[in-house]
Amino acid sequence: MNLRDIKKDIEFLVGDFVEDCLLFAMLHPEKDMSKVEALINEASDLADTLIDKVNHPDPEVKKRTWYNRIGAELLSSLDQLCEKLSALAK
Repeated sequence: MNLRDIKKDIEFLVGDFVEDCLLFAMLHPEKDMSKVEALINEASDLADTLIDKVNHPDPEVKKRTWYNRIGAELLSSLDQLCEKLSALAK
């Protein structure tokens, strides 16, 4: 997998989460939208952080290992964000 694909995956998955947040906001206008906005900002910060890590790998770690860690961090962080969004629906 090349760097362009990794960056596209990050942008796609974070963008998909942002779309979910916007859909939630449209379907639940009675909920506190500041919390949804905070989740969107957190997702944006996550994307920026991960793309920065992709662009500046740790020279002491094998590249394949480094990029696998970034992928795992992306998925676990998005899972946490999705759980936060689900908690808002309750």
